[in-house]
Amino acid sequence: MSSSCVEDLSFHDNAWYRIVCEMLTEAGVEINGSRPFDLRVNNPGFFKRVLQDGSLGLGESYMEGWWECDRLDIFFQRVLRAGLENKLPHHLKDTFRVAAARVLNLQSKKRAWIVGKEHYDLGNDLFEQMLDHYMQYSCGYWHQTDDLEQAQSHKLKMICNKLQLKPGMSLLDVGCGWGGLAAYAAKNYGASVMGVTISAEQQKLAQKRCEGLDVTILLQDYRDLNMQFDRIVSVGMFEHVGPKNYSTYFDVIDHNLKRDGLFLLHTIGSNQTDMRVDPWINKYIFPNGCLPSVQHIAQASERHFVMEDWHNFGADYDRTLMAWYERFIAAWPKLSDKYSDQFYRMFTYYLNACAGAFRARNIQLWQVLFSPEGVEGGIRVAR
Repeated sequence: MSSSCVEDLSFHDNAWYRIVCEMLTEAGVEINGSRPFDLRVNNPGFFKRVLQDGSLGLGESYMEGWWECDRLDIFFQRVLRAGLENKLPHHLKDTFRVAAARVLNLQSKKRAWIVGKEHYDLGNDLFEQMLDHYMQYSCGYWHQTDDLEQAQSHKLKMICNKLQLKPGMSLLDVGCGWGGLAAYAAKNYGASVMGVTISAEQQKLAQKRCEGLDVTILLQDYRDLNMQFDRIVSVGMFEHVGPKNYSTYFDVIDHNLKRDGLFLLHTIGSNQTDMRVDPWINKYIFPNGCLPSVQHIAQASERHFVMEDWHNFGADYDRTLMAWYERFIAAWPKLSDKYSDQFYRMFTYYLNACAGAFRARNIQLWQVLFSPEGVEGGIRVAR
């Protein structure tokens, strides 16, 4: 046993403490240490809870004030780099959820609306304060900039350029959010845009944002689409589709895309091909979500499309999340009357844990460009 695991006399006789301490030592993290990424434990029940409930217990105990950490982002970067998530137990409920996902369709048409109501409808005031002018709730492209606004503008421009968008073209935005991309494409590229979302709050704000532009925003499931478009884009929505629906998703995209069209998929991705989702994220942030792998995307798309380009800039999501966190902290005095202190801790944990995961390269961010039949001569893809 390392010496750091017996120095805290308030906990050292706790067997649960010694196990957790040994694990954290592998990540270079101390309990009640002096560094910003060390844990400060307020409730001795924390150790047993984490070892019994795994990731869910870690997140819930933070929400309840059982422990503190000044730099959660660095804590998670270290923990994930050390692979400690694989040493924590999987809660029985999470095991059942994974088993159910293999049998049931957790993202059916009826269930698909759950994430809209529970996360995206939290409140436009929250997201307006936290996000950029275009309200991009997805990874920015931090190319030659240190500013969130510019990073998101770079991302929107890159998407439109990858799609080779031209005036008069029709563009379908699947999972259009608050309409930022739709407005950008209509205003700067002269496109006629249709966006679809499953969030009533997003639709309201997107319609207001796009007033006077050639943009239509619909509140509907993507599976009900039946039109033809020159270009299709989907940003930050595929994570909610679910493995049971990957084949259907690409069927729908193929059915709605003209034969000489292009489709750009922007999604967070997993390094592993499985159906596991962090149980805390699943319960409190994105219910019924699942991160696709390279294999998932390739297998579901190969009978429909030629893959023209695959771009990974997952490291940029770290910077994006930390920028959101800074804005969230700055805006909290305005938001605190509506949202609880526990919500503050939940959102703090969410943003920093995800930033740490991207920094550790535990998860990725991909933009994949497809064509139905292959573009003659290929595509020189914008970066």
